[in-house]
Amino acid sequence: MKTRHRAYAYITHQNRLLLFTHPNQPESGIQVPAGTVKDEEDAATAALREATEETGLPYLKLAGFLGQDTRDMRDCGTEELQYRWFYHVTCEGMPPENWIHGEHDPKGKLIIPFDFFWASLSDGLPKLVANYDDFVPQLLDCLKRRNEPAS
Repeated sequence: MKTRHRAYAYITHQNRLLLFTHPNQPESGIQVPAGTVKDEEDAATAALREATEETGLPYLKLAGFLGQDTRDMRDCGTEELQYRWFYHVTCEGMPPENWIHGEHDPKGKLIIPFDFFWASLSDGLPKLVANYDDFVPQLLDCLKRRNEPAS
């Protein structure tokens, strides 16, 4: 079975977590920014890079490591074992409430749009695809330790 190393970013602003859907592929479910860890980078660098590339948000800051796991992705239709690292990333400033951004081709054309929105951590989150929400309890603990509102 193929293996991949992936980094995930739980981006928070105030008491909210940034989530997205694929408007052209609703079956992909609700997700957080994530991507493959390149050979020359560590997982923390990959999480911040992917968060910036996928969201287009400026002023993102790595706030801490939340945990790691290994997940067999066959239940999602992929013959792959993923080694996954989860990070807390904060968004400074005043981000939009929702927006579309995503993957671009080399000429700058949007080819895979992501529909971003904020979900309240205190009201409960929608179910995320492929156990992307496994480290939300650690995120909430991290926010409590930093005296940030989460519930």
